[in-house]
Amino acid sequence: MKNFLIDQDWHNYTDAEHDMWRTLFKRQEKVLQGRAVSEFLEGMEEFQMASGGIPHFDKLNNILRSKTGWEVIAVTGLVPDELFFELLSQKKFPSTCFIRKPEQIDYLQEPDIFHDIFGHVPLLINPIFADYMQQYGKAGLKALGQDSLHYLARLYWYTVEFGLIQTNKGLRTYGAGIVSSYSETIYCVEDKKPNRVMFDLKRVMRTNYRIDDFQETYFVIPSFDALFSITHGQDFHQIYQQLAPQSDFSAGDVLPTDELVVI
Repeated sequence: MKNFLIDQDWHNYTDAEHDMWRTLFKRQEKVLQGRAVSEFLEGMEEFQMASGGIPHFDKLNNILRSKTGWEVIAVTGLVPDELFFELLSQKKFPSTCFIRKPEQIDYLQEPDIFHDIFGHVPLLINPIFADYMQQYGKAGLKALGQDSLHYLARLYWYTVEFGLIQTNKGLRTYGAGIVSSYSETIYCVEDKKPNRVMFDLKRVMRTNYRIDDFQETYFVIPSFDALFSITHGQDFHQIYQQLAPQSDFSAGDVLPTDELVVI
């Protein structure tokens, strides 16, 4: 575990790196208006993420701990599954420390600090979503060794990373992979091409996803309360056993049983 945990070394960031954060922030701040869920926008404002360039984890943690008991932990990069689940179960969110280069402004393969902090942290001051993240970590620890992690990976992908939510003001995004991406923020809520399917736990767990392009399907939750209620207390082991003999769905499949959200 200690091999993956590091100090942020905030004072070593260059002016160019802070400028990259500000550029990304200003672009997303504008495009997210009317497209991101209000809870995310409120969290973004609470942290005042743009004021000093790349945020200092200690300052973020002062707010996080007071709101939900969470904290950000600096890591070397992607961490092993066991450590990832363990950290989440302890209300610790692992974040990388490097920021993308100018030529990577629209796309990079590995999550950077903008994705991890801007994309994930604002919702961690929302008690319901923060509890969902902790319960996800606990479920992951139980799933280790059951050959079932791919089911949980899909759940994380289609909620935490690329989730949509239905609000009284219309369809909004909350997934970190979307809110940290200028183009996908617009695409996911306005383009006619992707499928938007109301969330169903087993359907999500059987659905493959894209890592090289925009998503072909987005799953829509009715509320954060509903997401937590659907997953909290679930016997995931029983669900894994039910799903094991069944075939997976392709990322773009539309099923007769799907409840589609039309924009």
